[in-house]
Amino acid sequence: MTELAQPVPCRQIWKLTLAYDGTDFSGWQIQPGEPTVQGELQAALGRVTGESPLPQGSGRTDAGVHALGQVASFELQANIPPENLQRALNRTLPEAIRILESRTTPSTFHARHSAVSKTYEYRVFRGAVCPPFLARYVHACAWPMDAGALERSARMFEGQHDFLSFAATDPDLASREASLNPESERAPEGPMASALESTGLDPIAKQGAIRTIYSSKWERRQSENGDLLIYRVRGNGFLHHMVRNLVGTMLDVGRGYMDIERIPAILAARSRAAAGPTAPAQGLFLYSVEYDEQGQNETTE
Repeated sequence: MTELAQPVPCRQIWKLTLAYDGTDFSGWQIQPGEPTVQGELQAALGRVTGESPLPQGSGRTDAGVHALGQVASFELQANIPPENLQRALNRTLPEAIRILESRTTPSTFHARHSAVSKTYEYRVFRGAVCPPFLARYVHACAWPMDAGALERSARMFEGQHDFLSFAATDPDLASREASLNPESERAPEGPMASALESTGLDPIAKQGAIRTIYSSKWERRQSENGDLLIYRVRGNGFLHHMVRNLVGTMLDVGRGYMDIERIPAILAARSRAAAGPTAPAQGLFLYSVEYDEQGQNETTE
């Protein structure tokens, strides 16, 4: 008798929603010799399924930045119920990373390319002494602060603007891309590198820095240990360090170091030197990522 061929398992696209404490990680994206969230998740998938896909995140969070609702997508051939995958990954991942939801999606879904908006939250502690159990998750500011000026400055960023003044180049991008793709083109050297540096031309400038901010606001939360100022911003995309640079600039306005009327000129300048300082990483959280649910729920692939 001819032996019947066994059916080949169908490869599926998976979507994970995860939260993590970014304090002890060198950001989301894999870097040689450094602990990263993406690296830990890839290793955990290998241990659980025997496959090692590289999970694609909705965006790269920097070293020390946290997430309440990061999204990752990848392809698996293993036939495993979503709840079992979630449970198994949480058993093997470091305690600082937790899978909140696991599901399969249509083949067209991609954690980054399919996103329609993101929301970030930045937390500022207002008190004489920051409690040690909060220090990893807030920017402690004891200076006098004009909350009204903060709120007014936040509203000035709503709408569509060119945010190049609030973007930073990624110094580790070239080394990360080289480690992931050794055959990729090398960055220009010599005179060409000097020209790019002097004109400020970088990947951000070449692809454009225009983004739409749907909402930008501060709120105050009182606690027995001190107040928290929470900045929450929702938009269709964000540049490298953009939220932290917005916060650093607004805090300068709130402290009286910068006139709020300078903000339109800062936007128009398209120069990082025109804006305020970069706020520390530990206060920043990727709060949530939104997708076109109609597209996600399609059953035909």
